[in-house]
Amino acid sequence: MTARPAAGPPRIVLVGPPGAGKTTVGRVLAARLGAVYRDTDGDIEATAGKPIPEIFIDEGEPHFRDLERAAVRAALAEHDGVLSLGGGAVMDDGTRALLAGLPVVFLEVGLHDAVRRVGLDAPRPLLAVNPRQRWRELMDARRPLYTEVARAVVPTDDRTPEDVADAVLDALQLKDA
Repeated sequence: MTARPAAGPPRIVLVGPPGAGKTTVGRVLAARLGAVYRDTDGDIEATAGKPIPEIFIDEGEPHFRDLERAAVRAALAEHDGVLSLGGGAVMDDGTRALLAGLPVVFLEVGLHDAVRRVGLDAPRPLLAVNPRQRWRELMDARRPLYTEVARAVVPTDDRTPEDVADAVLDALQLKDA
């Protein structure tokens, strides 16, 4: 029996905080490129057999981060379509190293639009207490890491998913792909 060859790297990798539109824009991009969309948060939930908030509650954040590192590593090696990473994936040094040289786009969003899109009362473990303050703290810590790994930064505030997808394709010079 022969092993299935790795398909990666992805054509586009999206990073950013909750509410940036990674999933929605990722699906639009995949459809436009005739590619498959994949989300590492979905991979983690499939592996664990439960939603991410339950992983945080039952096993804790360190266990979740272990699952996240493995999911990102596998997706980067196996997936040649459009890939979205969970908001905190860039916190890991190894993940940032794996992203070096890849077509990574940071979907940037302000607090107002993030709240409007996902609501900060949604079941997001890291935003459970004082969500607006916690979101700002997370962004203060993560923004430099998002920009470090990104080939392009695309603002999403007050834009439709289609407009953001156009901007991503333009930024990566894939408009005619």
